[in-house]
Amino acid sequence: KLMQYIITFFWSFLLVTMLNYVVSSVLNVTFDFMNGVIVSLVFSVLVIIIAAVIPNESTPEVEAEHH
Repeated sequence: KLMQYIITFFWSFLLVTMLNYVVSSVLNVTFDFMNGVIVSLVFSVLVIIIAAVIPNESTPEVEAEHH
C-alpha cells in the first residue's frame, strides 16, 4: 500500500512539474518549483481519496453480463 502512495506522488510530481514548467514558459513568467510541489501534493491526495471512494467490487448487473 505504501508503494502505491509513493508511485502516485512520483507521477503526480513529475506531470504537474512538467505542466508548470511548460505553462510558465508559454506565459513568459518565472518558473516557481515550489508551486508545482504544492499542487502535486494536493493532486496526489485527491487521487488517493478518489481511489479509496470508488468501490472495487463489480455490480451484479456487470457480473451477469460477463457470465
